[in-house]
Amino acid sequence: MRRGLPALALAAIPLLVATVPATADAMPKRELPRTPNGAAAAPNSARGPLAPLSLFAAVERIPVAVEQREGYKRELYKHWNKGLDARDGCDTRREVILSEAVEAPVVAARCKLTGGSWLSPYDGVTVSDAAGLDVDHMVPLAEVHDSGGHAWDAERREAYANDQGSPATLIAVTAKSNRSKSDKDPAQWLPPAVDYRCTYAAEWTGTKLRWGLAADEAERQALLALASECPTTTVVYETAP
Repeated sequence: MRRGLPALALAAIPLLVATVPATADAMPKRELPRTPNGAAAAPNSARGPLAPLSLFAAVERIPVAVEQREGYKRELYKHWNKGLDARDGCDTRREVILSEAVEAPVVAARCKLTGGSWLSPYDGVTVSDAAGLDVDHMVPLAEVHDSGGHAWDAERREAYANDQGSPATLIAVTAKSNRSKSDKDPAQWLPPAVDYRCTYAAEWTGTKLRWGLAADEAERQALLALASECPTTTVVYETAP
C-alpha cells in the first residue's frame, strides 16, 4: 500500500513484504523486491534480502523465549525523529503517512497536511483526514522490549522506532484500531479486517526476523495457526542494519 513520495527517496528503501492469494486478501499488496532485471530477489548476504519463505517456514525461524518486560519505558524508544529527509520538515510519522496515502494530501509549511485519503488495513476504513491516523509499530515497542529490545542500546532502539527501511515496520492505521491493538501480540489481537490477517501475520513475522526478536510460546502457536490458514502467504525480509 505504500506509495512513492517524490520528496522522499522511498524507491530506494529495501522492502519487507507479505503476499497472499488474491482471493483471500482484498487489501492492497506490497510488492516483492525485484532485481534490476525484474526477477524476484534471491538469497544474498546476511544483510541482503532473502528468497521468499512460506509463512510457516518464516515462523519457524523465530527463536522462542520467555518475555522480559522489566525496565520497559516507552521513552527508551525515541520517536519520532527527523525521518529520511531532515530537510523536508516532516518527522518519521508524517513521512510514513505521506508515503502511504492513496490520494496525496497537500503539504504546507512545517509538514502540515491537508486533504488526502488513506486506507487503514487493520480495519479496511478509508480515512480522509491525516489527524485520524496513528502510525503504528507493527511489533509494538513494549513487545519489542519483551522480545529482545531490553538488551539493545539507545541507538538501536531509536532505529527500530523510526524504521523506514521496511514498509512493514511502521504502518498508518485508524487511531481506533491502533488503540485496540495496543501492545498485544497475535495471540491476543488480530486485525478486525479478516482478509488482512494473512498479510498481518507475515509482516509481523518478517519484522521480528528483520530485528532478531524472539516470540513466546503462545505467540508462536498463534502464528503457526495463522500459517496453516494462509498456505500460500510468503515472507521476504532484510536484516536490519
